[in-house]
Amino acid sequence: MSAYLVLASIGALLLLLVHGQIKPAVLFSAWAIGYVIFGVVSEQAMLASFSNPALITLLVLMLVSLALERSPLLERLSDTLLRGKEWRASLRLMGLTAGLSAFLNNTAVVGSLLGVISRQRHIPPSRLLIPLSFASVLGGITTLVGTSTNLVVNSFVVNAGLPALGMFQFTLVGLPVALLCLLGLLFSRRLLPTHQIQDKESAQPYFLEARLEAGSPLIGHSIEENGLRRLNGLFLLEIARNDRLISPVSPDEVLEADDVLVFTGEVEKVQALQQFAGLELFGNGVERLLASNLVEVVVSNESELANRTLQEVDFRTMFNAGVVGIRRGGRRLYGTLGKIPLRVGDSLLLAVGPDFKQHRNLDRNFHLLSNSLQRPRLSVRQSLFAFSGFGLVIGLAAVGLVPLLNGLLMLLAALLLTRILTLSELRRRFPFELLMVIGSALTVAKALENSGAAALVAEAMRSVFNGYGVVGAFVGVYLITLLLTETVTNNAAAALAFPIGLSTAQGFGVDPMPFIMAVAFGASACFLVPFGYQTHLMVYSPGRYRVMDYIRSGLPVSLLYSAGVLTLVPLFFPF
Repeated sequence: MSAYLVLASIGALLLLLVHGQIKPAVLFSAWAIGYVIFGVVSEQAMLASFSNPALITLLVLMLVSLALERSPLLERLSDTLLRGKEWRASLRLMGLTAGLSAFLNNTAVVGSLLGVISRQRHIPPSRLLIPLSFASVLGGITTLVGTSTNLVVNSFVVNAGLPALGMFQFTLVGLPVALLCLLGLLFSRRLLPTHQIQDKESAQPYFLEARLEAGSPLIGHSIEENGLRRLNGLFLLEIARNDRLISPVSPDEVLEADDVLVFTGEVEKVQALQQFAGLELFGNGVERLLASNLVEVVVSNESELANRTLQEVDFRTMFNAGVVGIRRGGRRLYGTLGKIPLRVGDSLLLAVGPDFKQHRNLDRNFHLLSNSLQRPRLSVRQSLFAFSGFGLVIGLAAVGLVPLLNGLLMLLAALLLTRILTLSELRRRFPFELLMVIGSALTVAKALENSGAAALVAEAMRSVFNGYGVVGAFVGVYLITLLLTETVTNNAAAALAFPIGLSTAQGFGVDPMPFIMAVAFGASACFLVPFGYQTHLMVYSPGRYRVMDYIRSGLPVSLLYSAGVLTLVPLFFPF
């Protein structure tokens, strides 16, 4: 396969990633297999990609983080921090989040704090959640283990035959950039919306779906005649009838059997539907629903529900729960609930059965917001053991006494022996998709190198930045990576940009380290849209945000971040 055909295939891969309908794991795996079939990459090289030591380190770190994210210490500490004036509480929260994210998985940090911030009644969550997510990203850029992006870049470095990156090699640039951006975030958070705190957790707007059963006395009568226009706290938004959507709903519209009525409004006013005979609320009679426990959850980035509808996954069988309502940021969703493709970050209001808490697939699919349902937590003694062990591993790796992978493997074994973690939990939460993305991406990078496609891109970079020299090419690699991370995922951006950065450095005959850092920091520069990073999606619906909220608060942070990176990287990592 020629270099031009490989470049064309990479362009197709990028378009499919931007489209977002096919998971990155599937796309990268298909491309990697295709390159092996066409002889661009050998089978041995592909298998070697999946046994990359840096990739294995990332996977073991993710597994160890499963224990750390179950500790109650973070929640207890955060509830204390969120008192007092808003700007002081925001500063304390951002400082804590950034500090923790420098060493812990930032998704786990945000997941641990998300429920506490959503439930507290001191400050509107919409003023805190985007700063929480941004701070987790900024803390992650300061160390090798702070974010999966840095570890992904390290796996590419090792695969290219270069020395592995050090634990604090990112700190020289990452720490001052993080401090600068946190200061900017303290001011840009003023641009965030203030959604008033509701008296009840369930008072946020959801979309309720009720089906009209055959034989209901409401059939054959209009909306006006049935009194469905004068509901307390609920508004009839639309009617789904035989795959046809009726919206807006006229007062003279006559109801028919099997009509699906979609309401919006305040969930706690669902009792208003109890007066109507023959209404079934998403598979449950209203009386049964009102006796159920209402639980609010957010669809996680690991969830198998992403891009699938409730009907496709048979939600009730999977979780013994019915979906009462769906929220996506502050935006209104159209269509009946069962036919809406779910996305990462969607908030779901569930009417759950008595054994819902025992379902073992909850952690993988949801972040829990409701205080009425908490995941099993570690004891204080277990928490101290897990955190002390993790701190010891990081310290030993930092001074070079024990390799990071060896230390993490020993800690994982200790967590299993003490039953803080179990094999069944490791099986449920194993980051299989991440393994497929990174392992396949390493194969794709090898294909770019073997075919000469990376060299073509590097030559094009030299032509474009002719007259600006190596500094112009360095800025170009950073901007390309930043653009990729805002349009696809951060790990995919690093995978696509790394071979370009490395080939560009080789083309100029300079040290590749500034270009490697440009890719690493550029892949974490996602502050403008909620779709480029998993923690941004996690806070999207609980904060009732719009995309413009991210742009307004994130643009100053993105400019400060880019200015800091482009200034400091050449100083600490000269060409």
